[in-house]
Amino acid sequence: MSTTLPNLPQEAPLEMPIQRLDGVPPAVREVATRPQGLVVKRLLLIALTAVLALAASSEIRAAFSRDGLDVFDVLLLLFFVPLFSWVAFGFVSSTFGFLQLMTGAHPGFAPVPHLPAPLTKRTAVLMPVYNESVEDVFARVRAMVHSIAAAGGGEAVDFFVLSDSNELHGKREEAAWATMAAKSPIPLYYRRREKNIARKPGNIAEWVRRFGGAYESMLVLDADSLMSGETIVGLASIMEARPSLGLLQTVPMITNAQTLFQRWMRFASEAYGPIASAGLLWWSGSEANFWGHNAILRTRAFAESCGLPDLPGKPPFGGHILSHDMVESALLRRRGWAVHMVMIAGSYEEFPPTIVDHAIRDRRWMQGNLQHLRLLGASGLSMASRLHLVIGASAYLTSPGWLLLLLTTILQVTASRDQSLPQAAPPGVLWLTVVLLFGPKLMGLIWMLADRERRASFGGAGRAIKSVLLDILLAMLLAPVSMVMQVKALVSLVLGIPSGWHTQNREAQRIPLRTILPDLREHILLGILFAATAWVDPVTALWLSPLTIGLFTSPWLISISSSEEVGMRMAARGYFQAPPVDVVATPDDDGDDTKPGIVPLALA
Repeated sequence: MSTTLPNLPQEAPLEMPIQRLDGVPPAVREVATRPQGLVVKRLLLIALTAVLALAASSEIRAAFSRDGLDVFDVLLLLFFVPLFSWVAFGFVSSTFGFLQLMTGAHPGFAPVPHLPAPLTKRTAVLMPVYNESVEDVFARVRAMVHSIAAAGGGEAVDFFVLSDSNELHGKREEAAWATMAAKSPIPLYYRRREKNIARKPGNIAEWVRRFGGAYESMLVLDADSLMSGETIVGLASIMEARPSLGLLQTVPMITNAQTLFQRWMRFASEAYGPIASAGLLWWSGSEANFWGHNAILRTRAFAESCGLPDLPGKPPFGGHILSHDMVESALLRRRGWAVHMVMIAGSYEEFPPTIVDHAIRDRRWMQGNLQHLRLLGASGLSMASRLHLVIGASAYLTSPGWLLLLLTTILQVTASRDQSLPQAAPPGVLWLTVVLLFGPKLMGLIWMLADRERRASFGGAGRAIKSVLLDILLAMLLAPVSMVMQVKALVSLVLGIPSGWHTQNREAQRIPLRTILPDLREHILLGILFAATAWVDPVTALWLSPLTIGLFTSPWLISISSSEEVGMRMAARGYFQAPPVDVVATPDDDGDDTKPGIVPLALA
């Protein structure tokens, strides 16, 4: 397809220089949106995390030292301290979020503010796509362009579909665009790149360099994103009113959940997500993060700050930066632009339909986030930005950490037969670990039940309680499965095998047992190893039994959770009910109804 066809506006070039990550950092401006007391909040967060970690590690060390420390004790402490600190950090952050929501200091998800006046500057909505379902993508596009027009943004908002699809897929996309654009209430454009350089960030950067000069802001979506017109126009108005804002990241909620896995994840995001998000907002302030979609950015700020360099070396840890979003938010902060996160209604995304599809996406994120370790020494980054990069990377190092901790425990039991972590650890530490792991779920349940309207949206107290109990059970079964999947992914990356760029599967289809079993050999073998510890130390085997059961049942968990039918049956029994997302059929261009049930009513 020629890029000179009249499916694009007149070009408005905007320079986007490649950034240097060493030497003297660029000149910065001081933002006017930094919340008061941010330093105190972060010090409190770090101090409480340190207190919990030091208390637990001191108790463990004292217990190990009764008979003298051996090499296994030292290894266990080396693994235990950072892993416990990671869990403690999440608990403390969620606790502050819980307190914010329960005391009314933070309203939680709220409607976007109404426009005090019409938009005076132009905004572009960008939807990058890569060999996605043409019907589903353009159903979402159709809903959003009509919603934007209904919200009063028709004179100030343009919509771009930016394709990296192959030629055959691109022809279908262009045909769908041509049909829709002729009747769109706002300008709707389409562009397909012939060369997919640097994936999504390269796609966005190409648009910025060609058209960015005409737009004050750009709202970036994913192919599975949905946002209401009121939210899009409201975000654009906030950007106009706050000239020091470089980025506003929304917290998208899950929609179109069909399989049991999707319904489970949607319930978890609705039940516990607001607490985690409120905690993150509490301590990140104007130095928040970017998740790459469902966010609005100031175009010139992005252009001057976020030209991504290639990392030295070859993939998987060199070359193009995959997890570009977190780096871009850090580079915006380096220039002094404010980066905020907002909890507003009207922002949605879909979730992978199966555990396998989630693991495939997670492997790509792992490669990108581990690349961030090479950026920690970049000049001019704020400490908060470095912390975000560390948190993102360390999330993928906890799985090998837990596995090494467990294997070291088994080796210690086998070698000494007189001391193991579960036998030597003080009961107080074990109970504290349980509180830290499951405390956020309990806080989520309290938050759900505290308000009558919110309680009803989760199906009432009884359904909320039994859904949380089932969530805890399934989460315990899934934890060792995810651990092994992440360790396998990390090993392949270390061996130099990059994650690649594949079209994400968004269609629900049950995975048969015979299909998944060959990919779970390592899970079953590790389960056998854990079970075999009963011959050496039954106490250790008993403590390992939840992991053993999870590993042995992993084929059934993956298969059953991938089923739409099971998801509907569980929903009929009252499990995983979440606040309803009203849906309508999206009208097609001939006035008929098509694709019912994928578009939230707020978008109609």
